[in-house]
Amino acid sequence: MSRTAVVALGGNAITRSGQAGTFAEQSENARAMAAAVCRMLDAGWSVVLVHGNGPQVGNLAIQQEAGADRVPELPLFWLGAMTEGQLGCLLTLALHECGEGRLPGVVSVITHTVVDSDDPAFSRPTKPIGPFFDEAQARKHAEEQGWTVAEDAGRGYRRVVASPRPQRIVELDAIRALVDQGMIVVAAGGGGIPVVEDGNGYRGIDAVIDKDLAAQRLASALDADALVLITDVEQVMLDYGTPNARGITEMTVDEAQTHADDGQFPEGSMGPKMRAAIQFLREGGRTSVITNAERACASLDSAGGDAGTRIVASDTRMGAVS
Repeated sequence: MSRTAVVALGGNAITRSGQAGTFAEQSENARAMAAAVCRMLDAGWSVVLVHGNGPQVGNLAIQQEAGADRVPELPLFWLGAMTEGQLGCLLTLALHECGEGRLPGVVSVITHTVVDSDDPAFSRPTKPIGPFFDEAQARKHAEEQGWTVAEDAGRGYRRVVASPRPQRIVELDAIRALVDQGMIVVAAGGGGIPVVEDGNGYRGIDAVIDKDLAAQRLASALDADALVLITDVEQVMLDYGTPNARGITEMTVDEAQTHADDGQFPEGSMGPKMRAAIQFLREGGRTSVITNAERACASLDSAGGDAGTRIVASDTRMGAVS
């Protein structure tokens, strides 16, 4: 019987650090992600793919501002919808190319994610979007465009926007039905379009939802077997940046929580991924994986030399700190 993995990859995996974000660059990066997904399919996994959109939605916002004297600017949640369609198309085409005609079907679902309008995140923007700037450029944008800016993990300054916690996925039943039919599903792109309940319906609200937390909500709701969080490092590191830095191949959810409580996982980098992984296991998931695209498939079923970091629900580990 097929097992289901929800795989989350960042918008920075599609527009990499130092790249301009051209169509050619994003297409090439999408092919690398598609190859990782195809390896999982060959290993017997059903896959639901969630992508981030931080660089893309930020760039689109800049284009909106630059063209405001010619066409009306649109709200941020609508820009999120645009990037969900854009990147869903990009990944769908990359998957078909990688699958060489053997895939059962790839469906990209425009997904809405319900958030709480009273979430404190709306008064404390933290989600980085768009390109990196040096400090002087960032301060200029803050003064001229009214942005909130912040340093992003020592890599430069970026615009930050509200990032409320995802509550539930509106299109959950449709996504589940597609998975049950054997489809590869691209869903909750950019964390999903943020909406709040409004009477019998919903209305959009300006924010960008963390794609790792949205992937966790989706994985738990689907009763998925695994949550795979793709990043640009091979393994989670303990004591990162110190002479004692070391990679970890496998740990229990309780060990992961202890390390998180000890401040091992900074908010600007590994923190959200570890929270998502821990929450998935607390809600009944079997395995969480944090690694790069190349090691993702190997990490699902082993903790060997080619694997990244596995987090498991109980102390039945196959590996140890490397």
